[in-house]
Amino acid sequence: MTTGATGTGGSTDRRERRAARRAHTDYTSGVYGSMLAASVLIGAGTLGAFPRAELVLLLLLTSLVFWIAHVHAELFGARLARRTPDRRVILGVCRDEWPVVKAAVPPAAAIAVSPVLGLDVQRALWLALSVAVAGQVGWSVAAAHRAGASGRLMVTTATVNALLGLVIIAVKIAVTH
Repeated sequence: MTTGATGTGGSTDRRERRAARRAHTDYTSGVYGSMLAASVLIGAGTLGAFPRAELVLLLLLTSLVFWIAHVHAELFGARLARRTPDRRVILGVCRDEWPVVKAAVPPAAAIAVSPVLGLDVQRALWLALSVAVAGQVGWSVAAAHRAGASGRLMVTTATVNALLGLVIIAVKIAVTH
């Protein structure tokens, strides 16, 4: 209901719509994005020492490409079969899949700040990989929490994602040694 004269009803309606969107946000794209970032770091680490700026760009641009792929798959997969997507649906899918990109930002930031921490490129890669795995666990818990999962299920998803992260780390160790 709007108040008309004061104009506060419109902003209240917008806040309520934003709150409803946040309540329905699925953070599983963030889990995927964190795993993608970790995979990029493993691949980059095996190809030699990348300058940090190139590595940051590689992380962010790869996540953008995968975000576009996720949006495309969502829009032109199941949604297109049901109905032609309109502007609202397209923007909603873009927003829902954005955690793929957001998940790459902390590992990229870790690479960017690594010189301040006195880390060489290889240690920066390890730091960024650790940040990506921690993000993977965090996104999985956020997704489970958002879905209304029990505490036990949230611990289970955190454990499974931590184990997946350890597998990613084991792959890096195996590939680089």
